[in-house]
Amino acid sequence: MDFAEIWLRLLDAQLDVGLGKPILWREIIGNGFGLASALLGMRRKVWAWPIGIVGNILLFTVFLGGVFHTPQNLDMWGQAGRQVFFLIMSSYGWVKWAAYRNRHQEENVGVSPRWASGRERLLLLAAAVIGWVACYYILAALGSWGPAADAWILVGSLLATYGMARGWIEFWLIWIAVDLVGVPLLLLAQYYPSALMYGFYGAFCLIGFWQWLRVYRKEKSADMSPEPQPAGVG
Repeated sequence: MDFAEIWLRLLDAQLDVGLGKPILWREIIGNGFGLASALLGMRRKVWAWPIGIVGNILLFTVFLGGVFHTPQNLDMWGQAGRQVFFLIMSSYGWVKWAAYRNRHQEENVGVSPRWASGRERLLLLAAAVIGWVACYYILAALGSWGPAADAWILVGSLLATYGMARGWIEFWLIWIAVDLVGVPLLLLAQYYPSALMYGFYGAFCLIGFWQWLRVYRKEKSADMSPEPQPAGVG
């Protein structure tokens, strides 16, 4: 048995959990990398980006079930397409966070959390509306399963990832909105590990949101505190 055959067998390895259709191990492993990336993102570690990229590559093949002949045999082009866009966004985030860490080596983190400005929020809203409409028609034309929900998951995920790269606290809230749509869609499509991950990630995003908000308030409070006066002054 050569290396290529071993690799193909690993990619096609399945787990039967009695839910009607077996589950690909690469879906489980890909979501595991996604969760690890989220945990590192909550801690603002640069490694969140390359680890997330590994998960994106694995999940790309999972969501093109009709192309790669997975047990679900469904092509969810929005879910698969977002993995490609994630590669681009994650590369951007990786570079941006690494640059911040290099400039602030004493902090050992990749970003300083902040709220998006009013202008940035308007641009986010416009991108969400325009992006959803455009992606809906594209995904429907491609024959994607559940194009309306799939379009929002795609657009919302991209906006959340971009917001994470920029350090916007709102990105956690966008992820929650994505998860609220993603869980029922993936359950109906029988992508059970991904649906479970979405549900868990939605709860996890609440924790991440409060942690980033706490860091933001702490940093803002430190910036507003008065400079200590030298002894004997005043």
